[in-house]
Amino acid sequence: MPAVAAPTLPPLPPRPRRPWRRWVLKGLLLTVLLGGVIYFRHQRQLNRYVRHTWATLTSRYLTGREKTPLLAGYSVHGIDVSAYQGRIDWPEVARHRVRFAFIKASEGATLHDARFARNWREARAAGILSGAYHYFQPNRDGAIQASLFISRVPLAAGDLPPVLDVEATRFHDVAEMRREVRQWLELVQAHYGVPPILYSNYGFYKRYLAGHFDDFPLWLAHYEVARPVLPATQWIIWQHSDEAYVPGIRGEVDFNVFQGSYQALQALRVPARATPTKRPAHPKKAARPSSSRKKLPSRATKVA
Repeated sequence: MPAVAAPTLPPLPPRPRRPWRRWVLKGLLLTVLLGGVIYFRHQRQLNRYVRHTWATLTSRYLTGREKTPLLAGYSVHGIDVSAYQGRIDWPEVARHRVRFAFIKASEGATLHDARFARNWREARAAGILSGAYHYFQPNRDGAIQASLFISRVPLAAGDLPPVLDVEATRFHDVAEMRREVRQWLELVQAHYGVPPILYSNYGFYKRYLAGHFDDFPLWLAHYEVARPVLPATQWIIWQHSDEAYVPGIRGEVDFNVFQGSYQALQALRVPARATPTKRPAHPKKAARPSSSRKKLPSRATKVA
């Protein structure tokens, strides 16, 4: 019998080309490569964002017993706090080798920290060497800001020097900002009889303040580094973290170290002879001469 030929099937239609798949794969590969480059260059800051986000999401579960290890190589550790930290158990804080604390008292020309009085009283009662700080607003008069701080802070012999926190970038004229900062520092020094400490972060300090306030001690904030980039001769306190945990405080708090011994820190305290005796009058805005330098009011005297 003759062989029967198999039926011939019609050819399959060609597969439709999908060029978009190739472009999607290329886009994904490029995204991964760019993401890797960005992470490599900014990994410290990105890691900080992730940690802060995680801390925010888990804050409701904190107990106030969390503890960050103390920074190795330093013997004198301290914190700085404001109303943001809420109610603080200061005796518990003192039991965990916190030797000093700076407490926010005021900000700008009118703002008072709501928890300053309580924190000031309880930190000192717990035996923690204490000081107070003012958050500087560069668009407000330095003399008025100094008056606000002086009216709020009853620094006495044995307390740490006053601190001016300068880091806000909302200003138009850097020379004018520096004049207002110096106005605050000089008025407060005249009142308490001790040079104030200037606080700033590394980037702001290098750009706007370096070389202009070398006659005042520097408290430097510089994170994610093994040690500050500035030479040790230029700073006395290093704020090495703004996301630490100390038992007695529910949530994050700034961690600091003093460069030196506890006795050296005590040597910075307000001297007994400088205890003010009278509340200063509210300074008036001085007329600005052609040099733009304000005249400093006469020496102020005590907080009520």
